[in-house]
Amino acid sequence: MEKTKWVNRTSTTEFILLGFGNPQELQIPLFVMFLLVYIVTIAGNIAIVSLVATNRQLQTPMYFFLGNLSCLEICYSSTILPRMLTSVLSRDNKVTLSGCLTQLYCFGFLATVECYLLAVMAYDRYIAICKPLHYIIIMKIRVTVRLAAGSWLCPIIFLAVIIVLISGLTFCGPNEINHFFCDLDPVVNLSCTDIKPVTLAIFIIACIDTFPPFLLTLTSYVFIILSILKIPSTKGRKKAFSTCSSHLTVLSLFYGTLIMVYILPKTNSLKDVKKIFSVFYTVLTPLANPIIYTLRNKEVKDSLVKAFDKVNMPLGI
Repeated sequence: MEKTKWVNRTSTTEFILLGFGNPQELQIPLFVMFLLVYIVTIAGNIAIVSLVATNRQLQTPMYFFLGNLSCLEICYSSTILPRMLTSVLSRDNKVTLSGCLTQLYCFGFLATVECYLLAVMAYDRYIAICKPLHYIIIMKIRVTVRLAAGSWLCPIIFLAVIIVLISGLTFCGPNEINHFFCDLDPVVNLSCTDIKPVTLAIFIIACIDTFPPFLLTLTSYVFIILSILKIPSTKGRKKAFSTCSSHLTVLSLFYGTLIMVYILPKTNSLKDVKKIFSVFYTVLTPLANPIIYTLRNKEVKDSLVKAFDKVNMPLGI
């Protein structure tokens, strides 16, 4: 009896990801473009992790967190792009309910971890700029490891609860997801039961999980900006700002596109616009991070040049 009830509740066992429509003439160009993005993303972030792990000059709290962020971006892009590449090339857009929920959990978990890591990096810059004399005392190795570990562990339970709530919904109607991956809103909106209680619960859980790191990030940069403005010399202000400019650029790109996706009204006319913004924070942000930190950070750039010189591959930067 219980088994029959479960089968009836999950009459829809697979979904169809509509993606970008995948017109025949764009199939190969889209595949090549996303494949190149994936390769460069993985290679760039592996390079950052390798530099941080092997270069003693980069073994500081700021670069330790950067190494964690690069590890995250490798996992993040691998959650989205391989499935997207398969869909574009084979035109097989079907995904099982369990597969969809798994991708949704991984994506949500990693996106939340990124919020925490960016907050921890903002706090690190706050200590470095606002309390420079206490930086070594406050940001000890033990503290940095705990902050990084906390960033990875905090979202686990919250995201598990969200997935449990979604898996309790009944999917028995349309099974087409107007997106290129299993995102929260498109999946929940396919349920043929009342989603208001679940949506409210998910909203509350998401706020509890994501608002604290966002608030910490915002507060840290308010104090950072106030401290920089108090520096009397232009050269001093420029030097202080340069230490957090890369992180601030990454923050703007990540939160800017993320807010646009989830703040825009949920209308049919804006679905394609939101899909484009989703590409920015799911595909382009992991690609941009190593580029931004390499081009805007002198220490990373110098370490990268030295690494290429050691293997007789001069890099012209």
